[in-house]
Formats: sequence, C-alpha cells, structure tokens
Amino acid sequence: MIVQRVVLNSRPGKNGNPVAENFRMEEVYLPDNINEGQVQVRTLYLSVDPYMRCRMNEDTGTDYITPWQLSQVVDGGGIGIIEESKHTNLTKGDFVTSFYWPWQTKVILDGNSLEKVDPQLVDGHLSYFLGAIGMPGLTSLIGIQEKGHITAGSNKTMVVSGAAGACGSVAGQIGHFLGCSRVVGICGTHEKCILLTSELGFDAAINYKKDNVAEQLRESCPAGVDVYFDNMNENSHIILCGQISQYNKDVPYPPPLSPAIEAIQKERNITRERFLVLNYKDKFEPGILQLSQWFKEGKLKIKETVINGLENMGAAFQSMMTGGNIGKQIVCISEEISL
Repeated sequence: MIVQRVVLNSRPGKNGNPVAENFRMEEVYLPDNINEGQVQVRTLYLSVDPYMRCRMNEDTGTDYITPWQLSQVVDGGGIGIIEESKHTNLTKGDFVTSFYWPWQTKVILDGNSLEKVDPQLVDGHLSYFLGAIGMPGLTSLIGIQEKGHITAGSNKTMVVSGAAGACGSVAGQIGHFLGCSRVVGICGTHEKCILLTSELGFDAAINYKKDNVAEQLRESCPAGVDVYFDNMNENSHIILCGQISQYNKDVPYPPPLSPAIEAIQKERNITRERFLVLNYKDKFEPGILQLSQWFKEGKLKIKETVINGLENMGAAFQSMMTGGNIGKQIVCISEEISL
C-alpha cells in the first residue's frame, strides 16, 4: 500500500524562523502485513505545538525530547483509528493516541506505544484529545495546581501570556475554576482580546503588539499580580511551561533575567519555576477526567483552529509559530471514521 508522509526537509537554524518549506511530503510503501503486537492505524488528527521548534534543531537543548532527523518522517501528538490489530488489548475500530505519532496518512505501530481513548469524554470531538482534553489541558491544569498556589477564596490575580493559544486559553479558565478572583490575558491581536473577554471568561485582555503592556497591567491588575502563567506581588509565582517567543533563538531555557529583574524577584520573594508536565504522569488520568467534566458541564470552553490535509502540516506549523491560531492548532488528516 502506498501512503503519504511528511519528512523534515531542512532545518531553520537555531536562530531562524521555521517555514512551511522546512517540511516536504512524499509517498512511501506500507507493508501489507503486520506482526504480532502491532496495529495498522489510519490517522485522523495531528497536532502542531511550539515545543516542536526545538526538535527542528540538531540539538533540542533538553534530554526529554529528541531532534527530528533530515529526510525522516516527523512525529508528534496524533489521534487515529485502528484498521487492523494483532495486539491483545486493541481491536479494529478503537480510537488511539500517541505523543509520537508519525505524520503519515496510515502507519503500522507497536500497540504498546498507543493509548486507547474514549470518545464519550469529548462528546465525539476526538481532536480535543490533542488540546484542551489532552496534553495542553493537562499542562494548564497541573501547572496551576502544582505551581500556582491558588486556593478558593484567596482573591488572587493571575496573568496569562499566550492567552489565546492552546494552553493559555485553557489556563485562564482554570484559574477562575480553582479560585482566582481576576484573570488577565496577554495576546497579539484585537480579535483575540475580544474572544478572551467575551467567550472565555477573562476579566481583561492586553494586546502586547498595540498596548503599553506595563501601563495596561497596572490598570487591569490594581491589586498586583500573584500568578503569572508562563511587576509581581510579594510571594507570587511564575509558572514557566513554555516560552514560544524564545524558541527561534539560541538562548538557554529559561532565558536569564537581567540583574535589575533578578533583584526585584529576590526582594519580593517571587518564585520562578520551570514546569514540565511529563513529571506528573500519575496525575494525567484524574486530570483528563476533571477537564472532561468541566467541558461536559459547559464550563470549559474549547477553541480550535483546524486546517485540513497532510500537505498543509508545514503551513500549519508556521502559522502556529507566528500566532495564526486561536486555541489549539489541529490538522485534520481524515474525518471519515467508518471502517
């Protein structure tokens, strides 16, 4: 069987901006037979995420993700349906997901590398497992729970950067659910600002490309800022769960602070902690159930930007890296789920 896949065509360089042409689509032969323990799956949805920019470099700068190789198939978060199975716990028609799903229309995978998902948790919106009811949602929920130090009735103010993105759009809502009295989002367009306040429950939104951010923060946060998800109050907390603006630069992560900012951080006892959701795998299952419950109750509003076609993976990635998405950026490979 001939299938289509996307490979890494070129690297943008550590200080370069990724473009669609860094990827290319090609055809490859998929064997007709699968071995014991394997499954053949058809890809339904693929995810593009900011962390992938690091994988475009020869050295990712971290030990928990590996670089993509030139002329080799690219991988990331994906959802698909099993068409054939020789795995004892997976059957034809099961929906499955993986953090390392090849960017390919159909693929043969080790069944042990896949996790079965229940469509009822997302009311049939399978792509949500790649966004608000998946890793970005877990990153937001667990990050705030573990590092935000928010308690009900604490009257805290939270500021979210990248607030209209996959994590930020969920994090702001969760901040309110968990007890923040005020949530302010920072994003890059007027349209996104309107969305945050009119649909996602943010109390205020700041367009960092147009507004004086410091001035707007003082106005929007009269009691100061207690939690910054990504001029803070004393004993406040900064949660570093990714900094998309730094991924096209050859700088350490987290980027170093200036001496003046470091002095303020120390003086006001502000914690600045790096957060990696993969260190909290024991919290994934209850976290998914909580996110699903909020969604099904109508409390958690989910936004997606969907592009169709494997041939548009590169364009989707470039758009996501330049803020073209609202909510989670998803690429639909195959909507047809019948067998």
